[in-house]
Amino acid sequence: MNHKLQPVRGTKDILEEDYKQFSYVQNVARNVGSLYGFKEISTPIFEFTEVFAKTLGEESDVVGKEMYSFEDRGGESITLRPEFTAGIARAFISGGLTNQLPLKLFATGPLFRYERPQKGRQRQFHQINFELMGAAQPQADVEVISMGAHILEALGISDKTKLELNSLGDKESREKYRNALVEYLNDYKDSLSDDSKNRLLKNPMRILDSKDEGDKKIVADAPVIGEYYSNEASDFFSSVKEGLDGLGVKYELNNRLVRGLDYYCHTAFEFTTDALGAQNAVLAGGRYDGLISMMGGNDTPAVGFAGGVERLVALSGKTISSKRPVVIIPIGQVAEKEAVFLAGVLRKEGIYIELGYSGNVKKRMKKANNINAKAAVIFGDVEMSNKVAKLKDFDSGNEIEVSTDGLLDAISAIL
Repeated sequence: MNHKLQPVRGTKDILEEDYKQFSYVQNVARNVGSLYGFKEISTPIFEFTEVFAKTLGEESDVVGKEMYSFEDRGGESITLRPEFTAGIARAFISGGLTNQLPLKLFATGPLFRYERPQKGRQRQFHQINFELMGAAQPQADVEVISMGAHILEALGISDKTKLELNSLGDKESREKYRNALVEYLNDYKDSLSDDSKNRLLKNPMRILDSKDEGDKKIVADAPVIGEYYSNEASDFFSSVKEGLDGLGVKYELNNRLVRGLDYYCHTAFEFTTDALGAQNAVLAGGRYDGLISMMGGNDTPAVGFAGGVERLVALSGKTISSKRPVVIIPIGQVAEKEAVFLAGVLRKEGIYIELGYSGNVKKRMKKANNINAKAAVIFGDVEMSNKVAKLKDFDSGNEIEVSTDGLLDAISAIL
């Protein structure tokens, strides 16, 4: 088969059964988020490249190796969104939403990164994303994290995940820690991976998150950020932990959980699992008070998280049952025309109707069984003249004659 007629590597068609699971995960997140006051928005799938290059860091893997960027016909550099937060922050600034703070925003949809495809990681993937803007208090972090736990519980997968928690401290804390970390790592500079050698100059905290085995051994004895917290940073983290404790949200402290960019601060968290192989992060987020001002907006504190829909679907493994239709089976040409009219009336009453279009009664009944229909409405010229129809319940096998005026009530009783 011509490879041009296959999905591009790292992408896949989401067909009916998969799509039901996708929609289920997205709707659970949407519904839980609404209980916390999150309103849904949609930002463009592509932005000016600067939106992501500036916010994700020029030296980051996403910007350097993974972004789908191209020049459009107007000569502008455009990038397919690799994540939601930067685009939402851009919308917050350009949409003049500062007078609506605190603002709670939810988004879901496809994202794009040029990565090596593997289980739980595709080049086109999907996320649920939540951002709470305009709240500097630790209670906002508690609310967002507890909402993440609530979503996992609603999906029935909280027992397959654990919450890892850390604090990056405030600016003062991070500067002290960064200096101590660089001093420690300089002694091992020659043994670091090439990526980590580059990060040592620009983004040393990201070395703590390196997947290179040699790097892991080096950072095992590196200084811990908690030793450098200011009093304010320590108090903030204590408030977050107390809030989670009060809500019964269990967590494990992980002092190697970091976010490398300068606009991140205080809380960093991930809900992880050991059920999906290497791709273990299910929901991940934290506080990013410096992002919006860095992008040119007003100084606006914010906290949020994102979750991979594909990973949540895989972890859930839930089979979503389809709504069962009622099949209309007309006998004869006049009845065929009446069937279209009847289908329209019943659909407006909220009933899922399938029309067979062609074939004798036996073939249409067989097709009704194949699509797991709940019932069938059968009528011909004689039934039409008497203003009745036969109604068959496939589950019980019962078949009754019903007046056309009473058909809606009879179908509703079966459903």
